Amino acid sequence: MNTARISLRPYAAGDDIALRDVCLRTGDAGGDATGLYPDDELLADIFLMPYLRFEPELASVLISDDRPVGYLVATADSVRFAERYRREWLPWFAERHPRPERSDGLKPERSDSALERVLELGHAPEHAIGPDQEAFPAHLHIDLLPAAQGRGWGRVLIRRLLGQLRAVGVPGVQLGVGERNRNAQAFYRRLGFHPLPSTPDDPYRLGMATDADV
Repeated sequence: MNTARISLRPYAAGDDIALRDVCLRTGDAGGDATGLYPDDELLADIFLMPYLRFEPELASVLISDDRPVGYLVATADSVRFAERYRREWLPWFAERHPRPERSDGLKPERSDSALERVLELGHAPEHAIGPDQEAFPAHLHIDLLPAAQGRGWGRVLIRRLLGQLRAVGVPGVQLGVGERNRNAQAFYRRLGFHPLPSTPDDPYRLGMATDADV
């Protein structure tokens, strides 16, 4: 049984390298994604670093033995986030992680490989804009290493974010969960996340009001 002491604190700039490692080690449906893509930095460059750069005040970090073992990042406004990502982050991202080209030099019309699908998310920040934006304008990403799982820390992270969003008048937050990530699906259901009003049959795009009792 893991009895290491874990604590919660706001994000600090010196956390970046360790948080990138957490992102990578949880990036394959909750499992280790090391070596899954040609560049191990790819996932963090899409799902972590833009949030730390744009809205660091919404980032929370779990610490064990002076090292991050989990985090939550978020944006209060998904539309504004996508606009800023395209304007400020995408030029750098596209240079570091270019889309693959066909032999004739054109961009592929569809993405067939896992790498191409992830790259497409990085090149199209509008994917972060889910349905029902008026009621659920915020979205989040949360990643926990095994040492921080099953101990209630995920709930603590979500509760802290809801309070932050509620304080600035944001009515709801949403998230996407992978089809293969069964543990995350169960976790969000336990917390009270539910399908969005306009997509009641979609179990992978979930939302919660910021005044929910978590």
